[in-house]
Amino acid sequence: MRIAIEGCAHGELEIIYDTIQEIEKVNGKKIDLLICCGDFQSTRNLCDLKCMAVPNKYKDMCTFYKYYSGEKVAPLLTIFIGGNHEASNYLQELPYGGWVAPNIYYLGYANVIKIGGIRIAGISGIYKSQDWMQGHHEKPPYTKSTIRSVYHIRNIEIFRLKQISGKIDIFLSHDWPNGVTKYGNEDKLLKGKPYFKTDIKNNTLGSPANMELLRYHYPSYWFSAHLHCKFAALIPEKDGTRVTKFLALDKCLPKRKFLQVVEINHNPNLPLTLSYDLEWLTILYLTNHLLSVKNGIHYMPGQNGNSRWTYTPTTEEKENVLKKFNYDLKVPINFVQTVKPYDPELMDDQNEIPKLIINNQTTKFCNTLGIDDPSVLLQIILDSKEKKVNETLIESTLESTLESSDISTTYEDDSACENSTKNTIDMVDENFSDVLPVERIESDSNNHITQVEPNCKKFKRRNYSIYSNTL
Repeated sequence: MRIAIEGCAHGELEIIYDTIQEIEKVNGKKIDLLICCGDFQSTRNLCDLKCMAVPNKYKDMCTFYKYYSGEKVAPLLTIFIGGNHEASNYLQELPYGGWVAPNIYYLGYANVIKIGGIRIAGISGIYKSQDWMQGHHEKPPYTKSTIRSVYHIRNIEIFRLKQISGKIDIFLSHDWPNGVTKYGNEDKLLKGKPYFKTDIKNNTLGSPANMELLRYHYPSYWFSAHLHCKFAALIPEKDGTRVTKFLALDKCLPKRKFLQVVEINHNPNLPLTLSYDLEWLTILYLTNHLLSVKNGIHYMPGQNGNSRWTYTPTTEEKENVLKKFNYDLKVPINFVQTVKPYDPELMDDQNEIPKLIINNQTTKFCNTLGIDDPSVLLQIILDSKEKKVNETLIESTLESTLESSDISTTYEDDSACENSTKNTIDMVDENFSDVLPVERIESDSNNHITQVEPNCKKFKRRNYSIYSNTL
């Protein structure tokens, strides 16, 4: 199987696909798969550009929107992880992976998939210690802080990836594993990137979480990007037989080394289509209770705790998950647009405010597996906050209305009091019917004002009770 590895794509899909087609013409061999190692920039419209953490001068629509709109179709199956320059609002719709356009698949926060029997694992984002133990609390529209923290790796993804057993053929990350430079030609690297010297000396270049995963699994290949240069290394297992071939690639620019073609043995009896990894699905299911969308410190289970702390699934646990998918692990082809694509002739979306969107792909996946969509949990929190704000607004308005009304009747005059109360309630209903369409205020026969609460559909899983009572 011939696989093209791309470093940082930076939205230049047309150039990357044209380059691959030129390679195919020169070599006379078809390339089966394209893997992009982050900074994909899947911007669908101008609104998405507002969710990308780059200076304004670099906010360019580039060419992804053409593949999203259907104007063009990716000429080969493409999979990618997220980096630190992404349309984060779009990728947040697909936390467990999904199609961002026909034939283009995003791996999500972390994932393990298979194609032709080749097992590919990946983790999106970059490592920053200050957000390492946070929940996935960010939501659009982002603040100056959350527009960056949204792509920072969290400990739950590393914890889940450490539960994997068996061989991993390819591992993808955006930033390099920490300390990987000592396994390659460090002097040559510093000639091209002399400003790396201090970070290498202080052992701060790269992600310690990624190196932890590398040493835990020793995949056959590890591909990265982020630092905009080509660098190769061999990382042998200490006192073992496994060796990981590491390769980092540059960004897509002229005369830069941004693309590499590798050939990997695959199962010729299997189709070259994407399928879920059963073990990974089971890990997601078993660790669903560890998911958090709160802004705070969250610890993963450890061996000194009182509960289960290893989630490498048993045969029985995997069988139960396989039944949920009716013994069919093929990734469904179910891409749908969730926003209007960019139209160069129109500028009607330039003032649109980014918002949290629930993607139907994620909904179907979560319902099948029986896990929670982080965006749904975030929406519950948003709804709870809006409800409390609206309740406070209703109460304050009602109080001020009652205080300012010239009511001279006594409470012995039942009919007068009833009419006065009814008029006040009618006024509130009229003023706030748009704000609170699911709530109403009524008055009983004893002239007490009561609120009739809406019938909230009960969330079936554990996380609903947490997030519906957070305020």
